[in-house]
Amino acid sequence: MLTVTNVSVNFSGQTLFKDVDLKFTQGNCYGIIGANGAGKSTFLRVLSGELEPSTGNVSMRAHTRMSVLKQDHFMFDEFTVLDTVIQGNKRLYDIMKEKDAIYMKPDFSEEDGIKASELEAEFQEMNGWEAESDVSRLIQGLGLPESYLYEMMSSLTTKEKVKVLLAQALFGNPEIILLDEPTNHLDLKAIEWLEDFILDYPGTVLVVSHDRHFLNTVCTRIVDVDYGKIKMYVGNYEFWYESSQLMQRLIAQQKKKNEDKIAELQAFISRFSANKSKSKQATARRKLLDNITMEEFPASSRRYPFVGFNMDREPGKEILYVENLSKTIDGVKVLDNVTFRVNNGDKIGFVGENEIANTTLFKIVTGEMEPDSGTYKWGITTSFSYFPLDNSEFFNDCDLNLVEWLGQYTKEITETFMRGFLGRMLFSGDDVYKKVKVLSGGEKVRCMLSRMMLFGSNVLVLDQPTNHLDLESISAVNDGLINFKGVVLFASHDHEFIQTIANRIMEFKDGKLIDRLCSYDEYIGEA
Repeated sequence: MLTVTNVSVNFSGQTLFKDVDLKFTQGNCYGIIGANGAGKSTFLRVLSGELEPSTGNVSMRAHTRMSVLKQDHFMFDEFTVLDTVIQGNKRLYDIMKEKDAIYMKPDFSEEDGIKASELEAEFQEMNGWEAESDVSRLIQGLGLPESYLYEMMSSLTTKEKVKVLLAQALFGNPEIILLDEPTNHLDLKAIEWLEDFILDYPGTVLVVSHDRHFLNTVCTRIVDVDYGKIKMYVGNYEFWYESSQLMQRLIAQQKKKNEDKIAELQAFISRFSANKSKSKQATARRKLLDNITMEEFPASSRRYPFVGFNMDREPGKEILYVENLSKTIDGVKVLDNVTFRVNNGDKIGFVGENEIANTTLFKIVTGEMEPDSGTYKWGITTSFSYFPLDNSEFFNDCDLNLVEWLGQYTKEITETFMRGFLGRMLFSGDDVYKKVKVLSGGEKVRCMLSRMMLFGSNVLVLDQPTNHLDLESISAVNDGLINFKGVVLFASHDHEFIQTIANRIMEFKDGKLIDRLCSYDEYIGEA
């Protein structure tokens, strides 16, 4: 068990969160959520002991081992993959090195023999002889070949290093695992493997993630960092989100009788309890939800941006035709005679690990890049808006404030209109006069989405639109694209985002295009 007592954190006189009292118990997975900057990662640092709280303390039972997903991708560059993963259990790694040093001595003494014998006994007790096979199983589960065991970390790509560091955090059966954004840079199969690992894991897991599908699959509790407080709720993210929305509506109706509130809450719980995707957690979670009280429902003060796209005109039958499109970048053929037709009503999710191919295609059809060969043609009734993967050219070296920046993209230039529009995207008060070049990554994304909403286009092209966004903004973009009546082409790694928007899936493999008229879950099932 991990216990948090009266914990507060202050930075430069400003309170990030205070008076936190929580208990994290064995057999549960806790999803830590909150807006960007709310203090999620800071809270993990406090739990791990990396950061001292301003008040209070964090305690664990004696002989409890905690493992933490490291964020420094260069920290282990001088080690092999095998040694890096085993360092997830520091004591085991130290025993191995100490044993090796003793056996390497040219003048092996009787005292050395006694010490080596003691180390061997402890090594065996810690299942040291299975360490290499355990590491192999972990890295293969995450999609790396066994041959990588003796590769140097410095020779690996960023994505490969992330997988090794994740294997390190999972190694050796720690009682508590802390994971900060563990699905970043993971492919679909690796995420599925991690989900299964956590579902079968008997200890305690705390995870910060913006992946709603992942949170819904693995979490039994949600820990909400919201306006200086940290509270814990039963259920996964979907349950937290829907129940918080329900509570907001009920709170707004203060005259409503308490009995009516309880009846609506109970009806909600019954509906939700009957709709679980993971059978191994369904029974236990249903029992938790059945025992929940009204006081345990989240009355969140979260603010969600408004994301909604309206078309100035309906598109015709002809949308986009791509024929024999090819493109080579840095000697690699990323598009190889690609041909497809986009139809009215299509919402196409471009999936998979070939991000360069997706971005290249989007740049070509929006006129940002020339193909080596092949053609593309937009229908005469179409108008498109493009959300690029890299938006730096819109903000770097730009001395405009938010009102002036957005004013470039609309004929409606009154300040009242601009402030109202920006307010819906959570830029309020004097925020609208900030220079755009100093905005955070998430704020820039909200600006780019605002720009697209002003265009009134009937085709939207979006390259990784959820990057840098918090869960609230991701949900808003998700809903906006679901409700959009036009055509959408988008690239994403967010499972929930793709599944709820796309009615057609495309994936580039070796430059060739796989094209399926189906949902994302159906596409995965075919793979």
